[in-house]
Amino acid sequence: MTYPKKLIEVSLPLEAINAESAREKSIRHGHPSTLHLWWARRPLATARAVLWASLVDDPSSHPELFPTEEEQEQERKGLHELLAELVKWENSDNEALLSQARAEIAKYVAPWGGTRF
Repeated sequence: MTYPKKLIEVSLPLEAINAESAREKSIRHGHPSTLHLWWARRPLATARAVLWASLVDDPSSHPELFPTEEEQEQERKGLHELLAELVKWENSDNEALLSQARAEIAKYVAPWGGTRF
């Protein structure tokens, strides 16, 4: 049995994630990191990106839906754009964006809670 590759295994929009992580470290008001200054603080943007990308399948894992490399790359680009918006702290309560992110996860999760293989 082969398992589908996840987005995190194939590619990530690292520039967007790094930029948001760096910006997040300099926020001084309204962010959970301002409660306590921790010496090895990890940005929440990176954590959100890693978690979401590990739940979403890469388009190359579904050749029946995306038969050509161009279609796979186009779908991957759309996932990267969604992830770039998802890591922004301001979008933490954007219900439309969160619903879209949940829908991408649910595309490949079986109704009983397991992963479709």
